[in-house]
Amino acid sequence: MPEVAPQDSRGLFMLPQAPEGAGYYTYGTPINGAAQYAHPNMMTLLLAVEREWVRMDERKFGVGNISVAGGLAFGHKSHRKGLEVDVRPLRKDGHRAPVTFLSPDYDRYGTQRLIQLFRDCAAAPLIVFFNDGKIPGTRPLVGHNDHFHVQF
Repeated sequence: MPEVAPQDSRGLFMLPQAPEGAGYYTYGTPINGAAQYAHPNMMTLLLAVEREWVRMDERKFGVGNISVAGGLAFGHKSHRKGLEVDVRPLRKDGHRAPVTFLSPDYDRYGTQRLIQLFRDCAAAPLIVFFNDGKIPGTRPLVGHNDHFHVQF
């Protein structure tokens, strides 16, 4: 019988950590999905982006922090309601490792396509923080050289 994803006191579910054939991988601290409890709107968005992404690109994108169980603070001013997610920019080599937008391994075009896919799949307007000013519609924010932050 398939396992049910862990659920927190708010009724938010943890993002599946290693689904077979998924277009994403997970990372972040704390580890093992402890900071990946998503509001139903964010979960729906992530899964919709993932399904479309696998049709567009063979690389997986990295999903990081969303929220810890119960919405407790964990080193972020935000990430308390399950409506925000950190995503790694894409690498040209496809490795599942951090990369900054200043690195020669960074794939600006692929990252721009991924950010646009988030916008296209969202049921409501999104704010995207990322320090690569060459990607339209993103806003700079200190600490966002190695990931973009998507929020409703």
